[in-house]
Amino acid sequence: MKAPSLTIGIEEEYQIIDPETRELRSYITEILKGDHMVLGEVKPELHQSMVEIGSAVCQTPAELRAELVRLRGLVMDLAAKNDLVIAAAGTHPFSCWTKQEITPLERYAGVKQDLQDLAQQLLIFGTHIHVGIEDKEFLIHAMNVSRYLLPHVLALSTSSPFWQGRRTGLKSYRSIIFRNFPRTGVPPILRNAAEYDELLSTLVNTGSIPNASKIWWDVRPHHLFPTLEFRVCDVCTRVDEAVAIAAIIQAIICKIWRLRRDNLTFRLYTSPLIDENKWRAVRFGLEGKLIDFGKGVELPARDLIEEMLRWFLDDVLDELGSRKEVEGAFEILRNGTSADRQVAIFDRTGSLFAVVDQLISETAEGVRPDIVSRFAERARSAPARSTL
Repeated sequence: MKAPSLTIGIEEEYQIIDPETRELRSYITEILKGDHMVLGEVKPELHQSMVEIGSAVCQTPAELRAELVRLRGLVMDLAAKNDLVIAAAGTHPFSCWTKQEITPLERYAGVKQDLQDLAQQLLIFGTHIHVGIEDKEFLIHAMNVSRYLLPHVLALSTSSPFWQGRRTGLKSYRSIIFRNFPRTGVPPILRNAAEYDELLSTLVNTGSIPNASKIWWDVRPHHLFPTLEFRVCDVCTRVDEAVAIAAIIQAIICKIWRLRRDNLTFRLYTSPLIDENKWRAVRFGLEGKLIDFGKGVELPARDLIEEMLRWFLDDVLDELGSRKEVEGAFEILRNGTSADRQVAIFDRTGSLFAVVDQLISETAEGVRPDIVSRFAERARSAPARSTL
């Protein structure tokens, strides 16, 4: 079996925001109008208030970081031409999904026709990370094994504690909204590539889906590229957070490959058990507990995530050249996720405007310093316990 290339790529979905009202703005078609050169990298999404970027294929997390900085800057500049800004968070703190316009393209009209109000409600923003795996049998094996660590990775990425102006009490409300779609969540254990192909063939031949792109599992084989695509995460607000998570996912696949090469593997657990840990990550993020199924006990999420970083992944990081980027996860463990920061500023000010200002500032960190300073100051100057 040939070793995987372990190339990495990232897709991020951003919110298009009016900097004065802090509301989402349905404006993607205007932003891209006349900018045909960027259409391969910057794309519309289901709602007109969303914009998606897709990176080039990268060899290392350091290369991915440079690419992500470039693409975020490109989108910020496109938005600025229309006096708009962008923010990276799994949900907008208060904009209402019923007021958002669907992008007038055939593919999105089809989604709306098929899924009705579920499509309209899908006002959520995620991160998709691809890892290159050319051997399909190993790709299915890697998907099976990596399922166990999906909740750990999700807990590091949480950025959606608010929904339609309400503090939900959850750290990843985006995950709850997406769960309403069919063919989502933790994938089943598959015996081999043939079993996946049979499942896909049945769904296509019965008219359930047109192709594999409509299987929206938390981790899935990509329908066009030889990659395993991780879709479990909220979009990360800061560049460094996104890069840390991409580096972790690349390292997870590298470690699974080493174990497979040496005729070893990681124990597989059923989807209901992994779903329990996912729910805990959705509800509490880093502040709760996850279950160590091998020991049959629950432990602080931070402890089990640190164990993943130090024990499971440490011996592949120097080979990958990703130690610096993966160590960014320890910063998240110490200081919290975007969801934690959003809740903290809301607790201080009572203002969802201040939350949006902070999101805009953090999204631009390391990309556009002028945006950082302007919106960070607006967030800091929000009076304590002000109203929306």
